[in-house]
Amino acid sequence: MTEQTLKADLRLNLQDARDALLWKLQGLSEYDVRRPMTPTGTNLLGLVKHLTGAEAFYFGTVFRRPCPAPPLWITGDAEPNADLWARPDETRERIVADYRRVCAHADGTIEALPLDARGKLPDGPELTLHRVLAHMVGETHRHAGHADIVRELIDGATGQRSGGENTPSEAPSWWAEHRDRVERAAREA
Repeated sequence: MTEQTLKADLRLNLQDARDALLWKLQGLSEYDVRRPMTPTGTNLLGLVKHLTGAEAFYFGTVFRRPCPAPPLWITGDAEPNADLWARPDETRERIVADYRRVCAHADGTIEALPLDARGKLPDGPELTLHRVLAHMVGETHRHAGHADIVRELIDGATGQRSGGENTPSEAPSWWAEHRDRVERAAREA
C-alpha cells in the first residue's frame, strides 16, 4: 500500500465521522442542538465545538500550522469544559462554519505533509502525522457516537447518515418491543 493510499483511507474515515457528526444537527431547533442530554452536559453543538478545537490543535499547533479556533480546556487554555458547550452568543452557523474551516485547514496539513512528518505537542513528545491522523479518526468517531446517542434521545433519529440508512427500518412498535425484550434480558441476568 502506498503512502497516498494509506493517507486517503485515513482521510476518508475521518471525513465519514465529520459528516456523521454534522448531520446530527440537521432539522433540530436551537434548543435541541444545545441542550444537555447527559448528567455531564453532553450536547450536539458542544461536540462540534470541541472537535473544532481538537482539529485545530492537532493539525495546526502540533505541526506549526496555526489555525484560530476555540481553545481546548484539556490544554489549559480555557475554563473546564468551555469547548463542550455553546454560549447563547455563539451561533450554530458560526460554530459549524468554524468547524468546516478548521477541517479544511486540517485537510491542507494532511495533504502537505508526509505521514512520517513530525510535529510536537507543547511541552510534550513528538508525534507523526500518521499518529495524529489515526488519533483524530478515533476521536471524531468517538464523539460522532456520542452524537448518535444524544440525537436518538432528542427525537429518535439514528444512523450514521441522514434517514438512518444503516439501521433497520422498523416500525416504532417493533423498536418498543425490542427495547422491552432487552430490558427483560437485563433484569433476568
